[in-house]
Amino acid sequence: MVGVGRGKQPLLLFFSSSRSGPCRRMESVLAQVGRKQRQRLRIVRVDVGEREDVASHFQVTSVPTLVLVRDNRVVARLEGRSSATRIEALLDAHLADAAVPA
Repeated sequence: MVGVGRGKQPLLLFFSSSRSGPCRRMESVLAQVGRKQRQRLRIVRVDVGEREDVASHFQVTSVPTLVLVRDNRVVARLEGRSSATRIEALLDAHLADAAVPA
């Protein structure tokens, strides 16, 4: 599957559209989360218009959608606009034992 989730570091896939207002507003929230979580995961933006194959694989039907991939498996997802607090709670719940890469 297009190399998604094959590394050791968990991925937070951000499915979005450049034409979506809620997606554009989520970008600053994810930038904030990314700064705090950069040792634990990588955030990857997926434009659903450009990568319909990836969106289809992950069964994304609306944007914004966040999909957390760990050990090449989907472990969590959030649909719709989310706060940094909600995203960080989701990450804490699913990555509490994630090793920080050396």
